[in-house]
Amino acid sequence: MLLEAIYHQSKRNWAYAYDKDTIRLRLRAKKDDLTEALALTGDKYAWEETRALIPLSKYASDSMFDYFEGEVKPPYHRLKYAFLLKSGQEQIWMTETDFQEEEPDDPGRMFQFPYIHPGAVFEPPDWVKDAVFYQIFPERFSNGDPSRNPKDIEPWGSDPTPFNFFGGDLQGVMDHLDYLSELGITAIYFTPIFQATTNHKYDTEDYLKVDRHFGDAETIKRLVEQCHKRGIKVLLDAVFNHSGKTFAPFVDVQQNGSKSRYANWFHVHEFPLDVKDGVPTYDTFGFEPHMPKLNTENPEVKEYLLKVAEYWIKDVGADGWRLDVADEVDNAFWQDFRRVVKQANPDAYILGEVWNEASAWLQGDQFDAAMNYPFTEAVNRFFVMGKMHADQFVHAMAKQLSRYVHQASEVAFNLLDSHDTPRLLTLAQGDKRKMKLAALFQFSYMGAPCIYYGDEIGLEGGGDPECRRCMEWDEAKQDRELLDFYKTIIALRHAHPALRAKGSIRFPQASLGGSQLVLERQSDEERILVLFNRSEETAMFELEAGEGEWADLLESDHRIALEGGTLAVELPAYGYAVLGTTPLKPE
Repeated sequence: MLLEAIYHQSKRNWAYAYDKDTIRLRLRAKKDDLTEALALTGDKYAWEETRALIPLSKYASDSMFDYFEGEVKPPYHRLKYAFLLKSGQEQIWMTETDFQEEEPDDPGRMFQFPYIHPGAVFEPPDWVKDAVFYQIFPERFSNGDPSRNPKDIEPWGSDPTPFNFFGGDLQGVMDHLDYLSELGITAIYFTPIFQATTNHKYDTEDYLKVDRHFGDAETIKRLVEQCHKRGIKVLLDAVFNHSGKTFAPFVDVQQNGSKSRYANWFHVHEFPLDVKDGVPTYDTFGFEPHMPKLNTENPEVKEYLLKVAEYWIKDVGADGWRLDVADEVDNAFWQDFRRVVKQANPDAYILGEVWNEASAWLQGDQFDAAMNYPFTEAVNRFFVMGKMHADQFVHAMAKQLSRYVHQASEVAFNLLDSHDTPRLLTLAQGDKRKMKLAALFQFSYMGAPCIYYGDEIGLEGGGDPECRRCMEWDEAKQDRELLDFYKTIIALRHAHPALRAKGSIRFPQASLGGSQLVLERQSDEERILVLFNRSEETAMFELEAGEGEWADLLESDHRIALEGGTLAVELPAYGYAVLGTTPLKPE
């Protein structure tokens, strides 16, 4: 037993309250080292009466470690605990202070979870667990109100540049809400809609006004109302890391320098404001002079932005915020932000743009979720670009699951592309077979999947600005077969709770150095196997069948046979299959 590899701490994702009555405990060990792991648990004030030995199950494994997890419902919401670790005939106890051969008899030396405080339990909104998101870049989705067109508008569908306009607006979104409902969408994430000078609107001029080219206050209220009537939630984009150069306080600083009453609203290093050798004399987003960084530690700035956050939730009815460049804003601001937003709407979804490991923001005091770009990278590297083997992909997924408390994984924002990345079909070099495999996995996995507008009808595009091209509404130019595929997998997800947060996750097969993968999702009601063959060759899968009648949940090109207790499935090149059964519940 390699003790140096065994790890636990009594906080963060290793010991946490899953709900108001349940504590989950996790332990890390060297891969394939432990044959059994248990937790000795009890209340420190009533140890003998509450003492229990709780089994931990292996819920994930990466290339180096196994991760074990178990849960306990302490009767008095307090917990003292130690671990019993076994490797064959060898066993050892682990306390907070050391490893020992004998069972610990002093709770004072054990790990402790002091108390489950109901108000501190991390409870992301339940609706996100079942949501299917659709990301819309408003300027490029649909032109529904030509009277609001910018000057020098270009013909719809022309090549996008960082600076041109095509006239997309909020009325255009309303005109196509039936399309989104038929697709199966239940939530929309809008990139910024507030008054700004650019086509992307990340340079905010007025945080309390809808951009004049998109509509007005009544337009957005009407849009939110129409979305809600269709059961569609609305997520807005908060650009609180920086403003635009036409933001009134920054204009004042430009004009009055250090004498401006807003001088401390920004991070200014030298007056007058200038750009020297390509670097502004004030902090910005990147090195963009037209996007000055806001000083969110300034009480006036904080008060202003928190009023903005409350207004769009409380008065307009938005269902949450996506937070731009969230990791560059101070944590104290986000803690106050969460309090204000959740007071306005406890079910609001707070989504941070964090491109890396994000557990520091997912402890229940800041965000509900982060844009899951590590998921994006792993899925695309395996299914789309072929730069990862199946076993390596499973290890990447396991590492992600181990980093976050379970309720954060249940509402993770799982995307495959966005306005900041090349489009999925372009990454796949036009190969729809690869794109379909990636999308099927996305819609079979825990978390909320998000489609970037137009992916479902075959829209292509490289990095910015190509990925921001106009939506194609001419059905003759749409890939209708791809659209039908998306409708099918969305409907499949809606129909089967096991494919959403409710289902456990397991990978019964992941070929070592190969391209064959099996994902298992299981709930009390059903067991679903999703098979992937990401290779140019036909592949044969043999799986333990268990009890129950198997059904083909997604008609696809494969052959299936049930022989004895073995399920045999033959998949063609880049083939897939979704098989489901109803498990027999124990009597």
